[in-house]
This record gives sequence, structure tokens and C-alpha cells, in this order.
Amino acid sequence: MNAKIDYQINVTNTLIGDINDMASDASNYSVKPGKDFTRKRKLDFYNLIMFLIIMGNSNTDYELVKYFNFDSEKLPGKSAFIQQRSKLKTDSIRHLMKAFNSHFQLGVYKGKYNLIAVDGCEFNIYRNPNDPDTYYEPSKKTTLGYNMIHTIPLYDIISKRYLDIEFQPSRRKNEFLAYCNLVERYEKKEHTAVFIADRGFASYNCFAHTINSGHKFVIRAKDVNVKRYLKLDSLPEHLDTEANLILTRTNSQKKRLQPKKIENYRYVCKNITFDFIDENNPEYELNLRIVRFEMENGNFENIITNLSQDECSVEELKELYWMRWKIETSFRDLKHTIGTENFHSKSVDFVSQEIIARMILFNFSTTIISMAVVEKGSRKHTYQVNFSMAMKLCIGYLQAGGNGCDIISLMSKFILPIRENRIYARQHRFRPPVSFNYKFI
Repeated sequence: MNAKIDYQINVTNTLIGDINDMASDASNYSVKPGKDFTRKRKLDFYNLIMFLIIMGNSNTDYELVKYFNFDSEKLPGKSAFIQQRSKLKTDSIRHLMKAFNSHFQLGVYKGKYNLIAVDGCEFNIYRNPNDPDTYYEPSKKTTLGYNMIHTIPLYDIISKRYLDIEFQPSRRKNEFLAYCNLVERYEKKEHTAVFIADRGFASYNCFAHTINSGHKFVIRAKDVNVKRYLKLDSLPEHLDTEANLILTRTNSQKKRLQPKKIENYRYVCKNITFDFIDENNPEYELNLRIVRFEMENGNFENIITNLSQDECSVEELKELYWMRWKIETSFRDLKHTIGTENFHSKSVDFVSQEIIARMILFNFSTTIISMAVVEKGSRKHTYQVNFSMAMKLCIGYLQAGGNGCDIISLMSKFILPIRENRIYARQHRFRPPVSFNYKFI
């Protein structure tokens, strides 16, 4: 047996082993410990978790038939599946995702950084006008209205794996809060983590939480934010400077503890969340590096970071922020290649289960795909495996029970040329929620 087959079998056995470990102590992942998952069922704890991961886009009945190999004696009913999944604690599937990721090292950038992208992604769910937190009224986009949940995941850019996720009702989304929760939950690794995010995450609280957690950040900011940080009316075309800010909740100069640094003070309104100022700590010092540079299209971008000039040059910052786009392309694969847009439930909690389960399937696939290297040989261009096709092969491999076929070599039959620095215009299109009527099979 060659090394590639050994590797894919190891990855498969790792996932199976993690599920078995959870199954052996199911009470820790049950809503009612000591009662749930104690009786012998056709759809026990192990098969429930595995089914959630590999479940396809057909209707639930047919997916169950496929999973149990068309065996009518072993086949549970759809209601049994719903009853079993309702016994799972909300964080059970999240635990499995973290357990699986723990077996494989994160990707390393230039031998010293783990690059972690943070961004929001929305999913349309079953239409329910009675849920004001997720429902949007009819508009020019849709005559019926729609419901939506907002997710904010952490994504390892180099290894192409999802690490964690926050769920929020779309009407009440708070990306600042989600970012802070994710950073606080992130466990320190051997290399320094650099959280890379778009301008929707530029806030004092996000900066402070990252610094206090011992991590680094690279966050894009609007001009208006940079002007406020630097107390400028207009911005120069190019900028690479430090801003040493003292944050306070009061405008009274008499209450300021460092009167000689009056220009460094920035007032934080009481309506704005900032977790590091209280009665015992009335001020918080925040040291930022602010960089402004010109893009190829002639526009200017602002980057806020706590990476020093010695740690990261302006050109490297540009490269880091450009790499953030990979989380956007991962959403495309998660939604369309994996099929995360097509849910098997109306419940928001169950939808959350399915999203994390699909992320585990995504991680399983990308971990195997990482071993598929296409040699350039005599070709004019450098090639890579067709990621979409490779992912479908991994999914089919897991659904078939992880048989001994060499899917890594099979991936090399489906390749595409690498087109560096290719740019596509973002398409703003409304995608209506997928009706349950699509599940004819």
C-alpha cells in the first residue's frame, strides 16, 4: 500500500476515531445525560453523527435509505432521525470539528504565522414570517420575504480548514461580538496567530481582545475610522505610522490620568461596547500601527494592525490582506460543492448542526486534497487539482465507507492551470432560499 492510500486511510480513521470517542461518552454530548442515547437504536450516536456529516441533498428519507445501504431491516424512520438529533447538545458537532482539527497542524506562513481569516457568511433558511429575528419583509428582491441566519467562522487560510464558528440571527447580527468570542476561544498554538478581517470588524473592542489574547491582527478600516484614530481631516496617499491611543469613557479632562498626553485620548461612548474599561480601570492604552497604500486599481486601502514594521513590511501586509479572499472562495465551495445551502430542517438549531457538519466534511476533504500534488513536468503552466472535483471524490469516498481506492491519485486526473492574481468582480445577487420541494429524490 502506497503512502497516499495510507494517508487517506489515516485521515478517515482519525474522523471515525473521534466520533467513536464521543460515542463512548455520549452523556457529555447529550441534552439529558444518563437518559439520551442509552437505549439501543437503529440510529445510535455514532451513526447519527456520521449521517449528519455525509448526508447529501436529497430528501431525508432517501438519504437514510442510502446510508443504510437500502436495507429495510436496519432502516430507521425520518421521525427517529429527528428525535435522535434533538438529543444532541448544541456544541457537540463543534466539539467534533475541533477534535478532528487537533490531529493536523495548521498551515504556517513564512515559518512563523498561522493565518486565520474571519468573515461573515449568510444562509437562507426555511421561510417563517413569525420569526422577527431572521425574517426579511418582501422587497424588490423577493415578493414572499425570506429568513436568514448570519455565521462568522474562523478559517485557516493555508491548510484550508474551518476552525470555529459563531451563529447569529441575521436581524440581530453583531460581528464585533462574534469576533471577540472567536478570538477568546482560539487556543494558542506553536506559531503566532494573525487574524485577518475586512472593515466590518474594525473596532476598538476587536483590537483590544486580540492584543489581550496574545495574538496579532490585520484588519481593513474605512477612511472615517482612520481619521478618527489619527485626528486628521484628510488622509495622505501613503501612510505607515503608529497611533498610541488612550481610551476613556469620560470627556472630562480633569478625570484623565495622563494630562500630558491629552492628544492621545479618544472618547468611547457608553453605548459602544468596550470590555476593558470599568470603575477600577477607567483608561485603556491601545497601540496600533496604521498603514495606507494604493491598490493596483488606483484605490487606497487602510490596514490596522499590531504587527510592527520589523515583523511585517507594507508589501507583506498587502499580501496578507489579499490572502484573506480565500475565505470568500471557501464559502462558495462550502455552499455549492458541499451543498450547505440545502437544509433538511426548519429549526435554526438543526440548521446550525448541519452547517458545522458540512464544515467537518469540508475539512476532511481539504485535509486529503492537501496531499494531491500535480507535477509540472513538461507543461507550459503550473497546474493544480480541480478543487471542486477533488472534494466530490472525497465526499463519495467517505460515503462509500472509506474503501481502499486511491482517490488522491484519482484527483490528479482532474487538473486546472493556476492563474495567479486573477481578479473577478464581486457579483451581488440575491439567492432565494431553496424550497423543500427540491427534494424529489
